[in-house]
Amino acid sequence: MPFRRKSNPGDREFDGLYDTHTDQGRDDDGLEDDYPHYSDDSDHSEHYEHYEYDDADYDEDDRHPADSLGFGDDDYAAEEHKPRGPLRRTLGCLIPIAIIGGIAYGGYAAYQHLVNNFGSPSCKVAANGFDYQWDPEQTANAATIVDVGVFKKGLPARAATVATTTALQESKLRNLTYGDLDSLGLFQQRPSQGWGTADQIQDPVYASGSFYNALTKIPSWQTLSIGAAAQEVQRSGYPDAYNDHETQGETITAVMTGAAKEGVGCRLDPAKSAKTPQQVVTELQTQSALVARAGDGSVTYTGSSPATAWAVASWAVAHADADGIQTVTVGNRSWERHRGKDGWTWRDAGQPTSGGTTVRIDLAQPK
Repeated sequence: MPFRRKSNPGDREFDGLYDTHTDQGRDDDGLEDDYPHYSDDSDHSEHYEHYEYDDADYDEDDRHPADSLGFGDDDYAAEEHKPRGPLRRTLGCLIPIAIIGGIAYGGYAAYQHLVNNFGSPSCKVAANGFDYQWDPEQTANAATIVDVGVFKKGLPARAATVATTTALQESKLRNLTYGDLDSLGLFQQRPSQGWGTADQIQDPVYASGSFYNALTKIPSWQTLSIGAAAQEVQRSGYPDAYNDHETQGETITAVMTGAAKEGVGCRLDPAKSAKTPQQVVTELQTQSALVARAGDGSVTYTGSSPATAWAVASWAVAHADADGIQTVTVGNRSWERHRGKDGWTWRDAGQPTSGGTTVRIDLAQPK
């Protein structure tokens, strides 16, 4: 039921609204009002009886929330059972916070899922303050090039830097089946120029060996700049182009020779298949002449130095996608196959090896 608030003396709003002066229909300014006025001697209590409440009969704090809506007590009997006072206010604050928290957590989980699964599998190679990303195929080819030169042929690391720098320029570390004229493979070597048959050139181990054979025939190749040495082998129409990849070549070489520990990690999909331990042993020996031993679901290599152990570990991570490798461990440090960003990092090993010169390569067990 609508009601009138009683005015205080001097309340201009209400004095004007309920003016009882004898000058009917006019304000102090003499203008006619838009509402009726009543003289003091007129009986107009009937006009006020449903507008006014006595303060003693009405206490606004006791008024039920439903009263102004015109509902009866029976319709709001359940209201008596609702929490009131401080508890009600506390719940009123906590419920929105809980809802916002749930939404925020759901958004964060969705973000993490997107981050961990966005993009194609990739590997990160990092050393000396530089890091680069390549796909698993490129990274595996880089490891092969370095191992053939440094471990199989016994050449200094600089030779591997010249070779990887050349492959970055010529093929971006991909074993291409095409090229200019009859050029093929990692180094874009040409069968017609005596580099071997097309099949031989497309074997990364053979192609790498051929490159190193040509490099070591150049007088004083070790004193030349990286780009100049590459050009002496390749005779490219763009002799200065190799210089653009020198830092990348140095980074790859530092990691794959074991000079930089924990330098390579790969984000990979779960393995759908895996090579046998003996196949991995044979592959490592073919590329590096290093001899490991096959076990039950794993391969173990013990080197003469921590650097050699880390070189084998880096080779294994780089080949993890193609070979179905699940975990690589050196001493108390381990890389584990992950699709998310954890695949780029090394962590404390759950099952350490016997020491810092021993590597264990665990093969996946696809379902």
